[in-house]
Amino acid sequence: MDKETEDRVIALETKLAYLEDFVNQLQEVSVAQTKQIDILKQENRLMSGKLQDLSDSLDEIPNRKPPHY
Repeated sequence: MDKETEDRVIALETKLAYLEDFVNQLQEVSVAQTKQIDILKQENRLMSGKLQDLSDSLDEIPNRKPPHY
C-alpha cells in the first residue's frame, strides 16, 4: 500500500472509531430517556386515576363567589 492510501485508511478508521463511540453515547441517552418516559407515563396514569376518583366523588362544583369578594 502506498502512503496516501494508508493515510486515507487510517483517517477512515479514526472516523469510524469516533462514530462508534458517538452511537454508543446516543444509545445510552436514548435508553435513559426511554426509562424516564416510562416513569412519567406511570406517574401520569396514577395522577389521572386520582383525578378521576376526585371528580367522581364531587357531585357538582357549586357556583358561588369566592370568600375574598
